[in-house]
Amino acid sequence: MPATHRPDDLGGPGRAGRPARAAGRPSCRHAQAERSGLGPVVVAIPARDEAERIASCLHALAAQTVVPDHIVLLLNNCADPTAAVARRAPRHPATRLHIHAHTLPPALASAGHARRLAMEAAAALAGPSGLLLTTDADSRADPQWIATARAAIAAGADAVAGAIELDPADWDKIPYVLHADDARECAYDALCDEITAILDPDPADPWPRHTSDAGASLAVTVSAYARAGGIPDLPTGEDRAFAAALRRIDARIRHAPECQVFVSGRTEGRAQGGMADTIRRRLIAPDPYIDDRLEPVETCARRAELRRLARAAWQSHAALLPLARRAGLDPARLRTLLDRPHFGAAWAAIEAVAPGLGRVRVPVADLARQTARARELRDALRETMPRASRFGDTTFGAITPRNTAPGERTSRDTTPADTMPAFQVLAGAADG
Repeated sequence: MPATHRPDDLGGPGRAGRPARAAGRPSCRHAQAERSGLGPVVVAIPARDEAERIASCLHALAAQTVVPDHIVLLLNNCADPTAAVARRAPRHPATRLHIHAHTLPPALASAGHARRLAMEAAAALAGPSGLLLTTDADSRADPQWIATARAAIAAGADAVAGAIELDPADWDKIPYVLHADDARECAYDALCDEITAILDPDPADPWPRHTSDAGASLAVTVSAYARAGGIPDLPTGEDRAFAAALRRIDARIRHAPECQVFVSGRTEGRAQGGMADTIRRRLIAPDPYIDDRLEPVETCARRAELRRLARAAWQSHAALLPLARRAGLDPARLRTLLDRPHFGAAWAAIEAVAPGLGRVRVPVADLARQTARARELRDALRETMPRASRFGDTTFGAITPRNTAPGERTSRDTTPADTMPAFQVLAGAADG
């Protein structure tokens, strides 16, 4: 429990009856009035000593084409005038600002715990039918941030992971070599994700998309937030852990490239293990490995194939044997692992024990080779799966061997096309 917690609610009329200074475009719309069946929109922002940047963050929210109903600013052991700057910042008359000042013991004074507290307060304001968004205090949301997130929710998503981009104002502060390293890593990430999208299409998250689950740009319905158990109480990595919890309950997550937030490129951050730490570390010496989310392309392809087969087996045990053969697991054991109410939980259990799916990091020195291999596999899959751009078709996803019409079986023994390993597709492309 916090040693000190001082809530400070600033409503639309402002303190002492003064009108809040309106900001943004005249066409700004009140979020709740624009939606049918969706309750209040609440933005949660954890902050520690962000007096220099919080005004820019709040100004960006006031300038949204659809403004939030509430903003929760969670002050985590602040020793600077963040609260005072926030009170003076422009805000839309329809938006209420709630400042929660906490003095937390060292063991709880982390960015992850602060985001959890902010989201819990936001959920209480939003109610069971509301929409929660969270960002960072040193970020600036694109004017369409809330509107694009809301559109994805209206289209059927339970959560929206928005894209994050480096603030142009900070671009020149980072050496070119780091930008180049990041570009190569992002290119490999995109190749692997397209391979995944071809092999295991997700109708809720069609290509093009991105792969970030960063807390700087995240939206989720209160219903899905509650079913997933809220933000995990972790000092760091709470955003990725929350996304994993959403997947375990089969929440529909849309990785929307158009839902953008611009983040700072500073090297002296507030959150341990955050982006600032990464930039500062790489300024001193290159990392030996690329991001730990990324893995060798063959492992990535195997993971996507097995997930597709596991989904089919979870829906019908008649598809259990193809999964058992490809996964290298006993059918009886697989049946037990699949016996869960949500596919996401079943897949997490299978993924933890299936041979060949252990997380292996990619050395920076091997990135060029992995990228070439990934591009070759992506191109081969595009050729053998001509409908790969139409990811909304959940019945699609079978890997058809080269020179075989869709729906036909390969003459190689009795292995069906939908269990053909991706590396065999790649080998076929090389041979052809």
